[in-house]
Amino acid sequence: MEEGLLLPEKRESLKTITTWGSLLEAMKKVCYIAIPMIVVNVSQHLIRVLSMMMLGHLSELSLSGASIATSLTNVTGFSLLLGMASGLETLCGQAYGAKQYKKLGIYTTGAIISLLLVCIPISILWLFMDKILIFMHQDPLISREAGKYSIWLLISLFPFAILQAVTRYLQTQSLILPMVVSSIATLCFHVPICWLCVFTLDFGSVGAAFAIGLSYWFNLLLLGLYVKYSKSCEKTRLYFSKEEVLASIREFFPLAIPSACMVCLEWWTFEIVILLAGVLPNPQLETSVLSICLLIASTHYFLPFSLGAGASTRVSNELGAGNDEAAKMAVRAALTISMADAIISGTIFYCCRHIVGYAFSNEKEVVDYISEMAPFLCILMVSDCIQGVLSGVARGSGWQHLGAYVNLGSFYLAGIPTAIVCGFLFHLQGKGLWIGLNVGNVLQSLLLSIITSFTDWKKQASIARERIFY
Repeated sequence: MEEGLLLPEKRESLKTITTWGSLLEAMKKVCYIAIPMIVVNVSQHLIRVLSMMMLGHLSELSLSGASIATSLTNVTGFSLLLGMASGLETLCGQAYGAKQYKKLGIYTTGAIISLLLVCIPISILWLFMDKILIFMHQDPLISREAGKYSIWLLISLFPFAILQAVTRYLQTQSLILPMVVSSIATLCFHVPICWLCVFTLDFGSVGAAFAIGLSYWFNLLLLGLYVKYSKSCEKTRLYFSKEEVLASIREFFPLAIPSACMVCLEWWTFEIVILLAGVLPNPQLETSVLSICLLIASTHYFLPFSLGAGASTRVSNELGAGNDEAAKMAVRAALTISMADAIISGTIFYCCRHIVGYAFSNEKEVVDYISEMAPFLCILMVSDCIQGVLSGVARGSGWQHLGAYVNLGSFYLAGIPTAIVCGFLFHLQGKGLWIGLNVGNVLQSLLLSIITSFTDWKKQASIARERIFY
C-alpha cells in the first residue's frame, strides 16, 4: 500500500520507524569511525605518557624537566600543528563526499608543505627553550634539563606534522584500520626503544625524547607505505603539481588558522589553570590534585574526541555529496552516543570517587580532595561529551571560525576570569579554578549547541559543493 493511502496514524508510525532506522544506521556509521579512532588516539597519547613514566623512575630532575618541556612544547608546537591539520577534515572530507578523489591528494600534499613550513619557527623557539624558562625565573637546573629535552624532541616535530595530515587524509575516507594497526605497532616499537635509550644506553631524558621521535618516524613510515601501495588509496594518491598544490595551500590556510585557534584556545586554558594552581596557598597539594583531575578528564576526553572525529567525517562526506538531511542525522547520531557516554562515565566516576584517588596517590589528603572534586569533574565530563562532538561537526562543516570565537569568549572572557575570582577572591582554591573551567566548558557547549541548532544544512551542503567544484 502506498504511503499516501495510509491513515494519518499509520503514516506517522511509518515515519517514526523510518526516522529510528535512519538514526540507528547513522549511529553505526559514526561508531565505525569513532571506536577505532579511540584506539588510535590512546595509542599515540601513550607514547609520550610511557616516556614520562620511565623518566619518573630515573630521577626527579629528569621528570621535572621533561614535564615542563612537554607542557611548553604542547602549547607552542604540537597543539598548533594538530589544530591546523584539522582544516583537512573540511577539505578532504567534503572532497571525498563529492567524489573528487584527486583533490584529496592535492589538499593533503598542500597541507603537509604548509605544516612543515610552520615547523621552522617552532623549531627555532624550541632551541631556546632553556633561555626562555630562565627568563621566566624558573629553576636553572630544571630549565637546562627542559631545554635539552625540547631540543631532542625536535626529531618528533616534523613527523608529527606529516602524521597529522596523513591521519586526516585516511580518516576522511574512513580508512581507519591501517591507522589502528600502525598505532598499536608503533606503541609496541616504542616501549623497548624507550627503555633501551633511557636505561640501557643511559641517555636519560634525552633518550626518552629521541625514542619519541623514532616512534613517530616509524608510524609515519608504516602509514606512508600504506598510502603509496594500497589499492584503497589508488584514486586519492598524494602527488605534487605546483599550480594545484599552491592553490590548495591558499584554500587550506583560511580553514587551518581558525582550526588551530579552536584547539589552542581550549588547550591553553588548561595549562593556564595549572599555572594558577601553582600560586595558591598550598601549591603542592593544589597542583597535584588539579593535575590528577585533568589527567582523568583528558583520558575520558578521548571518547568524545573520537566521536567528534566520526561526526566530522560523516558530516563532511554527506555535505560534499549534497546530502544535507544525512549530515543532520549524523550530528544527531553522534550526540546520542556521546550523551550515553556522559551518563555512564559520569555515574561510574561519581560512584568510585572515594577510591579513584588511590590510583594516583597514597596520601589521604590527596585522595579526599579528589573525592570532593568529583562533582565538578563530572560536570566537565558531560560538557566535554557535547562540545567534543560539536567541535567535530564544526570541523566537518567548515565553520571553524565560529568555533574559534566561541572558544575565545567561553574560556578567556568567562572561564579564566571566573576561575581567578572563585579561586583567589572567594578563596575556593582549586575548586574555584575548576569552577572556572566548568563555566568555560559549559558555555562553550551551549554556544556550539545553539550554532548547530540554527545551522541551515541545505546552505552548508551548497557551500561545500561550491568549495569543491569551483
